Amino acid sequence: MSIQAVLMSEEIDKIFPLQKEVKEAIASVERERFVPMAMRLHAYSLNPLPIQEDQWISSPLTVAKMTQYLMPVGADCVLEIGCGSGYQAMVLSKIIRRVFSIERIEKILLEAQNRIKQSGVYNINTKLDDGQKGWSAYAPYDRILFSACAKEIPQSIISQLADGGVLVAPMLDSGGRQVIKRFKKIGLSLDSGEVLEECSFVSVLDGVSR
Repeated sequence: MSIQAVLMSEEIDKIFPLQKEVKEAIASVERERFVPMAMRLHAYSLNPLPIQEDQWISSPLTVAKMTQYLMPVGADCVLEIGCGSGYQAMVLSKIIRRVFSIERIEKILLEAQNRIKQSGVYNINTKLDDGQKGWSAYAPYDRILFSACAKEIPQSIISQLADGGVLVAPMLDSGGRQVIKRFKKIGLSLDSGEVLEECSFVSVLDGVSR
């Protein structure tokens, strides 16, 4: 366990009080593994950092918030839309037994897969695809997390969430702001959701980039 990651988790906890399990997950992941070599001096700052292909690794504070908003404790499996650097998936893997993460940009996915492999973690499954399709082979999921901003939640994703499951996503509101929303599935559909806070994420895009 990196002392820098531990100190970072304590800094986050002062800003946004964390559940014990979330704080321990943040403390147990070496964020420097998930940022470009040129950015490693800034790995434990509470800032988003550029990776490649105009993508970003979210701020550790944002990752901690998204993790806690997902209400992960007690969940068995989670689907993440937008693997990116792999950092969010790695944090989730410390709390949830099975993590499934989809990335649409092949170059970014290959790097994330390599980082995950080097970390010696075996409960994260990844694939290249348009995340808006989900990953039906392993559905239903107890939790679904969007790591990019969506205009709407596709029905294909809703159908892959277990009844009573929780979905968290950055979304555009009617005024064009990005806000983090949390939904619960009741029967075959999502409830109206609750707005948790404003945010800034890259947008969900269609298709796959090789």
